[in-house]
Amino acid sequence: MKKLINKLRKKSEDNTPTRITTDTVAEHREKILAGGRKYKYPIQYAKHKLVINAIIISIVAILVSAVVIWWQLYPKQNTSQFMYRVTEVIPVPVAKVDGHQVLYSDYLMKYTSSIYYLENKEQVNFKTEDGARRILYIKQQAMDDAIADGYAEKLAKDLKLSVSDSEVEGFILEQRKTPDGEISEQTYNSVIFDHFGWSPDEYRYAMGKKILRQKVAYKIDDEALKVANDLSSQLANKPDSDFKSTAGNLGDRATYGSSGWVSKNNQDGGLSAVASKLKVGSTSGVIKSSLGDGYYIIRLLKVNDEQVDYEYIKIALAKFDSQLKELEKSGKIVKYIEIPKE
Repeated sequence: MKKLINKLRKKSEDNTPTRITTDTVAEHREKILAGGRKYKYPIQYAKHKLVINAIIISIVAILVSAVVIWWQLYPKQNTSQFMYRVTEVIPVPVAKVDGHQVLYSDYLMKYTSSIYYLENKEQVNFKTEDGARRILYIKQQAMDDAIADGYAEKLAKDLKLSVSDSEVEGFILEQRKTPDGEISEQTYNSVIFDHFGWSPDEYRYAMGKKILRQKVAYKIDDEALKVANDLSSQLANKPDSDFKSTAGNLGDRATYGSSGWVSKNNQDGGLSAVASKLKVGSTSGVIKSSLGDGYYIIRLLKVNDEQVDYEYIKIALAKFDSQLKELEKSGKIVKYIEIPKE
């Protein structure tokens, strides 16, 4: 009974409102703050858990995206314009040549441009049986071209060769020259897009690759240069030598040809420009073609105010291609996608 009376008395004292004075204000403030802390810490814990969940979801999303992209590029071999843009952002490889990675974007850039041209300019229907065979051929060509560019990049690094922006611009400027005069940059860019679907930046990138491969091919082929220099000396000592028979004596290393009447600024690697400065019947020295296909020696046959007619002996560059073939034979070219034979 005594315990019950004490309990009721204590409860009555607890319910009795306490008067706030200057002496008890600090005590009351602490009671209020203590009551709020029980709500604060659960919220902090919830925020911490939310951040962890967000990180986990982000990681899972990245992994799923990576798997989807891998599936689309390698097993499925998706060659759509969208996947091409994805590979421009994510530098994934399509092959490896002598330890150097070949970018998937380089392969798709070449493939999509060829498809674009055939669909829009030649109206090729790729849904037919013949069209399907052509797709396989184009894929193989694009792959071989991308691997050759990749190998050129590897050799260029070892040889300390590079291509400057001014070299690319100079090359494009030469391409803009026609027998009727120089076309504008805007018109030229429109033509490139109309034929290949390339933007100006994509075209400059592709031409930079082309020029670099040419530089490497010339640099490593000492034998071709020696043959050309020996041939030039031979023709200088015997200026009346027959070009055709002389080329025939060199076997597979040399090719004879004749231009027929062409414009003095014909797009032939600079041969017409050199021919226009010769006298009829005279022979040039060794010409390093800007087409990157070898060395030439020419003889001017005829000329008028606007055109030239010349014959030539071409010494082709062979070492770059032969080295690529040796790498393939030795298993040093690895392709990450399998392109079926036609």
